[in-house]
Amino acid sequence: MNQDFLARAAEEVAPELLGKTLSCETTEGVVTIVITETEAYSGTADPASHAYRGRSARNATMFGPAGHLYVYRSHGIHWCANVVTATDGVAAGVLIRAGRVVAGEDLARERRGERVESTRLAKGPGNVGQALGITGEHNGADLLTGTSIRLSEGESVPTELIQAGPRVGVSKAHDWQHRFYVADDPTVSAYRLSPRVKPVAGD
Repeated sequence: MNQDFLARAAEEVAPELLGKTLSCETTEGVVTIVITETEAYSGTADPASHAYRGRSARNATMFGPAGHLYVYRSHGIHWCANVVTATDGVAAGVLIRAGRVVAGEDLARERRGERVESTRLAKGPGNVGQALGITGEHNGADLLTGTSIRLSEGESVPTELIQAGPRVGVSKAHDWQHRFYVADDPTVSAYRLSPRVKPVAGD
């Protein structure tokens, strides 16, 4: 994998990240997941993106070159990991929503809880971050040439198994078909409409 692969629109890259591996090494050890679910965010053209209103201290990494990691904290609790895509100066990213732990399962379970099922260790973006040991210190990390966290080639996912649907938990542009996942994979998170979405009259 190279930067050119990632230097495209987020919605083009997102389905092609399925099957790729994401590994994070900390002082505790290494955890690796195979990505099974992603969600694309198109920067200033996307009302649901953190970069919709332009560059800020929080989202600056999204405007950087493709192949870096954009990390943000959700609800003040969970660290969420995004692969920066598009060309330098254009904000875009792919949220890693779920994955299957293929290395370091004991460490992932230690972080997530001893009773958590294997299929749920990295199910949901907050759990991905927790299982991998990602924190705010990883924001801006180089995913292609770095050492602590790497995005690599993994498994080949047949095209017929890749499905698309509306994004989860966002109230703006929630119906955009920018969520991509491996069909029938037990690690994929359940669809949930944001409670902030106002029902349309007549529904």
